[in-house]
Amino acid sequence: MNTIKKLTLVFSFCMLVVFGFGQGKNQNQLTPKEKKQGWVLLFDGTTSNGWMKTNGQPFPEKGWQISNGCLTVLENQKGGDIVTAEEYSDFELSVDFLIDTTANSGIKYFFTNYTKGGKLGMEYQVMDDIGASDNKLANHLCGSLYDIFPPDATKKKMNALGKWNTAGIVCRGRHVEHWLNGKKILEYERGSAQYLAAVEKSKYKTEPVFGMVEKGRILLQEHGHQVSFRNIKIRKY
Repeated sequence: MNTIKKLTLVFSFCMLVVFGFGQGKNQNQLTPKEKKQGWVLLFDGTTSNGWMKTNGQPFPEKGWQISNGCLTVLENQKGGDIVTAEEYSDFELSVDFLIDTTANSGIKYFFTNYTKGGKLGMEYQVMDDIGASDNKLANHLCGSLYDIFPPDATKKKMNALGKWNTAGIVCRGRHVEHWLNGKKILEYERGSAQYLAAVEKSKYKTEPVFGMVEKGRILLQEHGHQVSFRNIKIRKY
């Protein structure tokens, strides 16, 4: 084997180590800097600690799977939504998600029980914008505040199917931001005239104070499609 071929093989192996074998490492872990900034993990990569059904019952026995450092809702298994045991008010949330063709799910925040509407939350839509059936309206696309505000299409960039994306949600007082892969794609003010007008036109119009609660749980949605989550972390403000 000549020198050039040897060097090529060595380089290829190094790239495999860096970009291949290394992909599964350092997931569901916090760096010293993140710990100092106040981040905490909501999923430890191996257990369902801190999660439960929306009715307060223990984590589902079927429909959800914890494997290879991922929290996965399984397709058509009717596992139901899951929520955090703790409620949050001012916070920053970061969640990696992996979707496939036609997938539809969501990350809800301020999930709580309303007087008229029942149990509701504000949904950061997680979806395959191309293949999912619910892709006809801009405020139903990935990164939207579902059925209320669309994401900024000029700033939004999703990774290809089969690759991980990172959702970010920032809530400080009435100000809310949606982020995707490091880019801010939506911001709004809860209770503003624009917000109230949008809610009035949405599926939530029967609940006049939708989204105006002071605190609520974080919810991962089961919508009949397989979606995986990891690196679920939050910090309070």
